[in-house]
Amino acid sequence: MSLDTVVEDIRNEARERAQEIQSEGDERAAEIVSEAEADADEILAEQEQETERAIEQEREQKLSSAKLEAKQQRLEARRDALQEVRDAVEQRLADLEGDRREELTRELLDAASEEFDAGDTVRVFGKPEDDELLTDIVADYDGYEYGGEHDCLGGVVVESEQSRVRVNNTFDSVLEDVWEDNLQNISTRLFEQ
Repeated sequence: MSLDTVVEDIRNEARERAQEIQSEGDERAAEIVSEAEADADEILAEQEQETERAIEQEREQKLSSAKLEAKQQRLEARRDALQEVRDAVEQRLADLEGDRREELTRELLDAASEEFDAGDTVRVFGKPEDDELLTDIVADYDGYEYGGEHDCLGGVVVESEQSRVRVNNTFDSVLEDVWEDNLQNISTRLFEQ
C-alpha cells in the first residue's frame, strides 16, 4: 500500500465521519428546533389562557363595580324620594290651619296632660305662629299656662317643674314616630317592583 492510498483512505474515512457528524448534528439541531417550537407553542397557549383569564377577571370586576354603582344610585334616588315625601308631609303639617289645627293641638295636649298630677303648674310651648291658639286652648285647663315658643311644625311641648316631666307632643315628634314605624311600608308602596 502506498502512502497515497493510506492518505486517501484516511481522507475518505474522515469525510464519512464528517458526514456522520454533520448528519447527527443536523438531526440534533432538528430535535432542538422541534423542542423549542413545542415549548414556544406551549408558552403561547399558556399566555393566551392567562390573557383570557385576565380579561374575564377584569370584565367581572367592571361588571361588579357597575352593578354596585347602579345599586348605590338606586338607593340614593330612593332616599331622595323618601325625603321629598317626608318634606311634603312636614309642609302639610306646618300649613294646617283653622279647626283642624286646633283639633290636633287639643288632642296632643290632652294626651300630654295624662302625664301630670292635678295641681301641677304646667307650661305649654308651641310653634311661634300658634301663640294665640295655644293661649286660647290652655285657658280651658286649670293650672296650665302658655310658656312661649318652641321651634316645631305645630303641636305642644308640655312641662311641669313640680313633677319634673316634659312631654314632647309636637307634630314633629309624632311624625318621627309614625315615619319610623311605617318606613318599610312607605318604601314598599313607593317602590313596588
